[in-house]
Amino acid sequence: MTDAGTGAARPNIVLLGIDSLSARNMSCYGYRRLTTPHIGHFALGGTLFENHYSPHIPTTSGYANMLTGRDCFGTQVVALRHKGPMRSEARTLAEILRENGYTTTSVGFEGNPASRGFDTYLHFPGWEADKDGRSPKAELLNRVAIPEIERLCGQDQPWLLFLRHMDPHSPYLPPAPFERMFYHGNECDPSNHSMDPVMSFKPFCDYFAAWMPKGITDKDYEIAQYDGAVAYLDAAIQTIFTALEARGIMDETIVIVTADHGETLYDHECWFDHHGIYDCVLHVPLIIRYPGKVPAGRRVSGYSDHPDIVPTILDLAGIETKDDFDGRSLLPLARGEVASHESELYITECTWMRKHGWRTPEWKLMVALEPDFHFKPPVELYNLVEDPEENNNLAEKLPDVVAFLRARMDAWIAKREKETGLPNPMHHQGDWHGVEGVGPFKTSQQAYDTLHIGNPGEAARLQAEARK
Repeated sequence: MTDAGTGAARPNIVLLGIDSLSARNMSCYGYRRLTTPHIGHFALGGTLFENHYSPHIPTTSGYANMLTGRDCFGTQVVALRHKGPMRSEARTLAEILRENGYTTTSVGFEGNPASRGFDTYLHFPGWEADKDGRSPKAELLNRVAIPEIERLCGQDQPWLLFLRHMDPHSPYLPPAPFERMFYHGNECDPSNHSMDPVMSFKPFCDYFAAWMPKGITDKDYEIAQYDGAVAYLDAAIQTIFTALEARGIMDETIVIVTADHGETLYDHECWFDHHGIYDCVLHVPLIIRYPGKVPAGRRVSGYSDHPDIVPTILDLAGIETKDDFDGRSLLPLARGEVASHESELYITECTWMRKHGWRTPEWKLMVALEPDFHFKPPVELYNLVEDPEENNNLAEKLPDVVAFLRARMDAWIAKREKETGLPNPMHHQGDWHGVEGVGPFKTSQQAYDTLHIGNPGEAARLQAEARK
């Protein structure tokens, strides 16, 4: 299909939304292990955004921002277990593109509030293990996605293909040879006790026992399993790139690689999950490739976040819309015309904990809206320059900094509430934790005794319920 105004062909769009992929564990983002050689090669043909963030954690809100161009005030989505549909005023990328002559397909993205508007919904078994007990999630996605690329290429309309990858989301069970790519020790060494606190964490220990090796003692094994899942995903994604190249359309297609959120591994006692608003969860990849419009081999150090993605796609596709976006096109950053978008972010998390905060290039403030099941202090403050891994809480030592950042956060919330005429959704989540009738937790002990996940099947069920 061509643009009636210019006569130019509208580009196809492939958007890869990778679940639980932290930028810090990608070699193309400087990680010490070679986990993403194929994505790294892909990035050489486009622009890599070094400081890209998913500000509203977890999956449900992350994809809502990614696919609407709106922040949490615009979508009113912040919780994993979001109740009801997303605001109709927050139109999705699929809805906007369909209005402009595109046909749209999502793979592995049914039921999420932001999945609204696709023409075709395809499923793949993203939680199933094979006969060896491993989980070839990305290969199973490819078995669905590659034929769909063939089908879409046979149509006259331009198309959007959204791929929701389930690697490296837990359970971390990459198939051979990736399961031993980064680990060559004894994961059950009796002299190693690093997994003791993990397996004694009552809310998650049954879930971990369902897929981690029996008798596991070494945390480095599970970190290596996550990294192996990233490497496996990287190899599988190359199959997608090759399919586009084989059809001769790679250079005529907008291809974007990003993630809904990152992952905590052995960090902050948020064992092998993706809750909390630490940078290992907020900092995600964003790589955009579209030769001729997106500079090749460029790395952008300025700040960006998920609401910028939809405006960028529409800018690249030459589509104008009356929709209001909270993000802005990233093309001026990619071209070096501006240095950065806003460097201060309002951040939220409503998964297993309900917290919000304020992030600047130097400081991170986290404020608990109710006690959490990790027994963490109600206020956390980190100097991101001196303590980038966020291990030294300075809240009690620097109350003036806490007050300053809290004032900036509160002013931003008030501004957004006034602009949208909508409340801050973080304050109106009810039984966000999925336990009806409990309301906000009164103590950390109550949260610890109440929350529980038992096995991968239950994890899949929780995800499915969150989308209803």
